[in-house]
Amino acid sequence: MPLVNKRIGENDNHPIKKWMGIFLLLFITQNVLAQNNNDTSSTNLEPIKVYYNRWERKINEVPNRITKFNFKEQRLQNPQTMANAIELTGEVFVQKSQMGGGSPMIRGFATNRVLIVVDGVRMNNAIYRSGNLQNIISFDPLALQDAEVIFGPGSLMYGSDAIGGVMDFHTLEPKLAANNKTIVLGDALVRYASANNEKTGHANLNIAGKKLSFLTSFTTSNFGDLKMGKHGGQDNYLRKEYIERINNKDVVVQNTNPYLQKNTGYHQNNLLTKLRYKPSDHWDLQYGYHYSKTGNIPRYDRLIEYASGNLRFAEWNYGPQFWNMQNVQIQHKKNTTLYNEAKIVIAYQQYQESRIDRRRNNNNQRTQSENVDASSANLDFTKSLNDKEEIFYGAEWIGNIVGSTATNLNIANNVQTRVATRYPDGASWNSFAVYSSYKKEINDQLNFSGGLRYNTGQTKASFDTTFFKFPFTESNIQNNSVTGNIGLVYKANERLQINALISTGFRMPNIDDIGKVFESAPGNVVVPNNILKSEYAWNYEVGLQYNKSEKINYYLSVFTTTLQNALTNRPFTFNGQDSILYDGTKSRVNAIQNIANAKVWGIQLGWELFLNKHTKWQSKLNWIDGHETDDVKNEQVPLRHAPPLFGSSAIQWQQGQFAFELNTQFNCQINSANLAPSEKAKTAIYAVDNTGNPYAPSWQTINFKASYTIGKMQVHLGWENITNQRYRPYSSGIVAAGSNIISSLRYSF
Repeated sequence: MPLVNKRIGENDNHPIKKWMGIFLLLFITQNVLAQNNNDTSSTNLEPIKVYYNRWERKINEVPNRITKFNFKEQRLQNPQTMANAIELTGEVFVQKSQMGGGSPMIRGFATNRVLIVVDGVRMNNAIYRSGNLQNIISFDPLALQDAEVIFGPGSLMYGSDAIGGVMDFHTLEPKLAANNKTIVLGDALVRYASANNEKTGHANLNIAGKKLSFLTSFTTSNFGDLKMGKHGGQDNYLRKEYIERINNKDVVVQNTNPYLQKNTGYHQNNLLTKLRYKPSDHWDLQYGYHYSKTGNIPRYDRLIEYASGNLRFAEWNYGPQFWNMQNVQIQHKKNTTLYNEAKIVIAYQQYQESRIDRRRNNNNQRTQSENVDASSANLDFTKSLNDKEEIFYGAEWIGNIVGSTATNLNIANNVQTRVATRYPDGASWNSFAVYSSYKKEINDQLNFSGGLRYNTGQTKASFDTTFFKFPFTESNIQNNSVTGNIGLVYKANERLQINALISTGFRMPNIDDIGKVFESAPGNVVVPNNILKSEYAWNYEVGLQYNKSEKINYYLSVFTTTLQNALTNRPFTFNGQDSILYDGTKSRVNAIQNIANAKVWGIQLGWELFLNKHTKWQSKLNWIDGHETDDVKNEQVPLRHAPPLFGSSAIQWQQGQFAFELNTQFNCQINSANLAPSEKAKTAIYAVDNTGNPYAPSWQTINFKASYTIGKMQVHLGWENITNQRYRPYSSGIVAAGSNIISSLRYSF
């Protein structure tokens, strides 16, 4: 077990190590539990349905590992943002550079190597970067119907970026009346959380007749500065000082409460509106409008950076993050020669984001602003050939146009000047694909599925040489990719299922890869590279799932993924020089290049054990490890986005109007020797071991949730991090919340 030990750490007495033994013990004792239970009257529940292959399918027909959660399950947990909601699955690790953020890591991949889909529309755009992303907070967990995470490459149906997995979110669905009588449904909620003084208000309303339905949902949230825990952790986690602008000077102010992470609060508003028209059993038409906007979001990990013993930045904010989406979905169900069901989804999205930074004792405030106009169209069909065979096929078109501007504002005299933009203004990223998948029930026990996708794309940009004398002024990269998968599902009996899957995935270079100019770390600047091709992944996995209704359920997945021609940030030259002057600092030149490889492997396992009809014990454990080519040396080093061993365990009890949950969340340690070199360079966010080197300590929290329903009223109470632990999750810039009391009141009608 050497690979596990190095992720767990050196402390053999740490209680987290006991979890591995407990999980393994489950599999040894399961057969005994099953054999000793002579109750043969229980029947299996109808299999859960998931939107795999862009169509709803029974999960026991799918070879992939998929986890699903729904809106009602999330009510007890009361997540503040969608990043928190996805983290609560217990199977996705989330990194946070600031409180207004959350970058999911799935099977060792993250950011532009995992795909976000909302109501059938891809959210990833042309400027999704390899650095940590916060776009997942743009949509509202209180407007969520259900969601699922598809682990492993999903490029067959979802295209570029779906290497580590796909997060597929479905927002509230407009309901129709069963008869000609108009129905009015809705929810209203208020919530408060003590750790960041959160104040949230939410309401949704659904007015519907038999054929026409209108739904709207609105949420407003205000988050104050976040308080960390007081027990455990290191003193370098404390926020001992910060900078304020006083009398036109940057003044270092001593924090009277070092447990309060000054300059972390922000606010956000979300709106969702849908109109549905179903004129007959054959046709279903929907229009959806999504809107999200935040205020300035302070980037905390930059605000705690030091240079020459002093705080480096006086300001570092992500400016207001704006996203809206309009989409039209038309679905037709009728048995024809070409299809049984057809669906078209047309969408238009607008993204706006910016970065506002100013160094200490420097009057120049730089603002870099980006906007992306994203259009897409998907046409999907499903056709049953007979009782045992079915095909899924379709086509996809995506078009992105990027706008990028940048200015310097002298805050002393209000003089504004142009500076270098982050991206080439007017750049475009386009993709077209056709795909098909085939499913066959070979016999009562064995299902086969397989498919292919052909994808062609273009990344095009023109470079302004006003500020940088680029060795080129145009970039026009064409990339073609063929991906596919083959999977088997073997049902040994009515309870035990074994899956095997070989799948591939790709990521086409985007505008962030070919064209950005930015400071990746102090003294390092990234410059454009116009010679790039797609990176490509091969994934192999096997899994088993055992389901005995109301008795015991468990799953086990073992996987390995290899990434070839990986796009990674490596040393480069600019006009023959390995260093240039950037923002007043001599900086080493880097660029995104296809000169790396990565390999990741891991195990996912978990169970639900029903102790009685009211109580169940649910646990999940994830072990992921891997290596990738180093950014500087041509050697393999620990994988940056492989989190430490992590998981959760919960006892849940429900009876009548009451529901309770007592759970623990935990992460194991990553020693300094096993940190990726790029992580070791982030000395401001890591703890220091007894040799003076950075490392990520283990941590564990205990949390309690409860709800009580009184008629149409529902009261939720939660106490997170009961023992008030001070900890910083792996690779995160912000320290996690300390003891946190959450209360909410919901009224449903």
